[in-house]
Amino acid sequence: MLSRERALQIVRAHVKRENLLKHIYAVEAIMRGMAAELNEDIELWGMAGLLHDADFDETFTDPTRHGNRSVEILNAEAPGEVPEAVLKAIKAHNPEHTGVQPETKMEYALLAADAVSGLIIAMALIIPSKKLADVKPENVPRRYKEKDFARNCNRANMLLIEKAGLPTDRFFAVALKSLQGIAGELGL
Repeated sequence: MLSRERALQIVRAHVKRENLLKHIYAVEAIMRGMAAELNEDIELWGMAGLLHDADFDETFTDPTRHGNRSVEILNAEAPGEVPEAVLKAIKAHNPEHTGVQPETKMEYALLAADAVSGLIIAMALIIPSKKLADVKPENVPRRYKEKDFARNCNRANMLLIEKAGLPTDRFFAVALKSLQGIAGELGL
């Protein structure tokens, strides 16, 4: 399996925008937190989070290529090193364009983590301290219900976490705790 160090090298070679890198780190942290919560493979789930947007700088103007291009990059730069489950999860996180529908816990979790990361970070950015440590867990479900808050965060995808076996309220708590654990890396 691809090492985290090598995965980071690949991501950093293809992703240049600092905010996108922070998003990738956030999704990785949430995936690791959910894997621990669900007694799944933390390294495997973390890898899916870390690699899910490796192509985004290249494909953000053409979402029809997003996901498939990441898999092409990974197969070219780390042939045989990225587990098939991770490659499929990357494709399944853009099902509208890849045609790959989520079916596994990890695939549902990746869609949910991708969406909730933006919601929680937006919450931190509107409080005076701009610190994840000051985001209160009980406020996440409330902000989730406010459709005009962080409106680009796909709330339907957040609900997919239930298909992975985690209740939404518990998911919000795990996601917040996961992000708080890497707050320094995120500058929050």
